[in-house]
Amino acid sequence: MDRVALYIRNLEQALATLVLRDKSHAQVVELARAYLKDAKYYYSAGDRETALAVVSYAEGLLDALKMIGAVDFVWRKPSEIKNAKVVMAAGTFEILHPGHLEYLREAWKLGYVTAVVSSDENAEKAKGRRILIPQKQRAEVLSNLYYVHRVVLGSPGDIFDILEVVKPEVVLLGPDQRVSEARVREEARKRGLDVEVYRLGELKQCELCGTSKIVKRMLEVYRDAVFP
Repeated sequence: MDRVALYIRNLEQALATLVLRDKSHAQVVELARAYLKDAKYYYSAGDRETALAVVSYAEGLLDALKMIGAVDFVWRKPSEIKNAKVVMAAGTFEILHPGHLEYLREAWKLGYVTAVVSSDENAEKAKGRRILIPQKQRAEVLSNLYYVHRVVLGSPGDIFDILEVVKPEVVLLGPDQRVSEARVREEARKRGLDVEVYRLGELKQCELCGTSKIVKRMLEVYRDAVFP
């Protein structure tokens, strides 16, 4: 984990442990949370300098609040955060829904989340249909999620080649991803990587937890609609 990522992770964990003792300063805490989201966005976009500057703003706000007794939280030692593992979570992420959020939240609990957005070509091959949302647009939306630290674009071809780019220490599979844990470990070993592989159990169930369900509902709702 590089230095900027370390600072982002430290801010993230400080906010996770934060206790607000003076509610009149709640707005300042929310500003720090907004800075965290901005830092993660800029980092994901490759603008490390702006990401670091934004993190520094948030750190200053929290330190000032702590000095006046408005909040309490824990800054972890850099050596503790440095050991956070790089976690790869891959998918199409076509139309985000609660199932995606649960998947990424579980990845976040394991470490530093790098989300891989599949190429349009690979996604269409896997799903057997056209992809509605182009890859770059899917990636832009994903990069703004709280639980995602970095977004990487997958390339057409061998889906396992991305392992060489991300170099994960942990790979988290969703319950409906067809590749086996053993296959991921094998492909990682071929590329000189030793990874832990986990698979989530059943994800959150809801009426529209699935791109196909969402598209079907849209067709039902807009079947007779007239658009300008």
